[in-house]
Amino acid sequence: MKIKTKEDRRDRIKYRIRKRVRGTEARPRLTVYRSVAHVYVQVVDDMTGRTIASASSLEPKTSAAFPTQARGGNIAGAQAIGKTIAQRLLEKGVTRVVFDRNGFLYHGRVKAVADAAREAGLEF
Repeated sequence: MKIKTKEDRRDRIKYRIRKRVRGTEARPRLTVYRSVAHVYVQVVDDMTGRTIASASSLEPKTSAAFPTQARGGNIAGAQAIGKTIAQRLLEKGVTRVVFDRNGFLYHGRVKAVADAAREAGLEF
């Protein structure tokens, strides 16, 4: 695979990460996708191919609960999404996950989602 664009580079990193990171029923995979304006998070059990929970900054219920100045494109919004996904998982009885940064650098909004989920009670 030749790297011609930033997306090609991210895909290459993503495949390298996914070789090692697998979600199971006991420890599902928490994956993060960030676009310019929004953040999307979902928790997947790779053994069954089932999505356990998801959250995004596009959901009206989630975006209405954002604090002031928070939206999907900034760190405050990413922290709100991290707390939301942690609450949804804890309601379902999931406390441990494996973090998949999906080829993005562990910095900024991706790190904010992870830190907020940890503070809300998830272990990874």
